[in-house]
Amino acid sequence: MDRKVIVFQLKNEAYAVSVQQIGSIERMQPITRVPQTDDFVKGVMNLRGVVIPVIDLRARFGIEKMASTETTRIIIVYLDDMEVGLIVDAANDVIDIPEDAIEPPPEVIGSVDEDYIEGVAKLDHRLLILLHLRNVLKPEEINDLKTVEG
Repeated sequence: MDRKVIVFQLKNEAYAVSVQQIGSIERMQPITRVPQTDDFVKGVMNLRGVVIPVIDLRARFGIEKMASTETTRIIIVYLDDMEVGLIVDAANDVIDIPEDAIEPPPEVIGSVDEDYIEGVAKLDHRLLILLHLRNVLKPEEINDLKTVEG
């Protein structure tokens, strides 16, 4: 059984999220800052009439900030009944990962907290880090963002 994922870049690492959790991939667009939110919460954006909280994954993972470029994307992910935008350096491609290629996360992967990682997959000389979205977007923080929407 394969798992279909979207691969995206942060700094020089490749990350993956299951396509079932992806709504769309958008170019960078205006984001309205929301006061009194965590550093990694960029604010909210209006996407086709829906207000979506946006999170900077670099800031979330403690990776140094970088200005947006032509390749910067916002990946719209679904978590429970909510949509959240994740700012990434680039969204590369959709690939299938064989389940048996996925291993548990090693103790340390760069600066990314291991709680955020569901596993790693070695594919064609690449290491893909599979994100555990529920941990990246902790429920109590999601609830804070939900109040932003309303």
